[in-house]
Amino acid sequence: MNYKQIKYDVTDRICTITLNRPERLNAYTEFMRDEMIDAMDRAEADDNVRVIIVTGEGRGFCAGADLSSGGSSFTYDDVSEEDHRDGGGILALRIFQLKKPIIAAINGPAVGVGLTMTLPMDIRIASNTARMGIVFARRGIVIDAGASWFLPRVVGIGQALEWGLTGRVFSAQEALERRLVTKIVDPEEVIPAARAMALEIADNTAPVSVAMTRQLMWTMLGASHPMEAHRIESKGYHWLGRQPDAAEGVTSFLEKRPPDFTMSPARDMPHFYPWTPEPPFKSGE
Repeated sequence: MNYKQIKYDVTDRICTITLNRPERLNAYTEFMRDEMIDAMDRAEADDNVRVIIVTGEGRGFCAGADLSSGGSSFTYDDVSEEDHRDGGGILALRIFQLKKPIIAAINGPAVGVGLTMTLPMDIRIASNTARMGIVFARRGIVIDAGASWFLPRVVGIGQALEWGLTGRVFSAQEALERRLVTKIVDPEEVIPAARAMALEIADNTAPVSVAMTRQLMWTMLGASHPMEAHRIESKGYHWLGRQPDAAEGVTSFLEKRPPDFTMSPARDMPHFYPWTPEPPFKSGE
């Protein structure tokens, strides 16, 4: 597919999705959202892709929603209140459902949906010059992209409320101190750092093990008791222990050689996946 508002590249089993509206600091549009979802579908179906990186072209990651429509930017007269779906939420749900790890390489300003879209990503690496903000209250609208669920789980309810209620823009250093990002690096090191993290996964881990671990971590955030996690983990151990990747993982370790895992998240997930009920809306609706 020839994308217009993103770039798509696969190198060294790493898929890099680059938001590509640099003249607008990669401001988010519905068209961009649809291209991102298509790219994620494509990456997830490709056994040659082990990890996804999302970054921005030019000096920004994503400046938030495109506000070129002015005061009517958030007017949705073509759909009812009951049927309206927040565009950032549609993207966030798709990211949440991924079976492959995804890293945000925040190379510059990330505000509004430009930041909330990264919350369901697994690792966030930021430029030490990046500025971030949950700015919705300053625009007269409400937090988006499932951030009322994701943000408190990432940074805690107190910090989530402080950022959400003030709408202030904050530094990458503050984001690091509050555990929103994993690390901050010089601007020119953002992509190399993200790729180094991605290669650590791609070169050393079993794809189905990673897929199950990712989904267990995210879905068990909503569990009411650790017994729910124990039951699913026990099933996972029983099922994976009889699969070829488990034998390869142990054998390669004993033989002191790199592993050659052959199972695929696109076709080899266990019969009990997904272990959580389908949400009222699926990500593509």
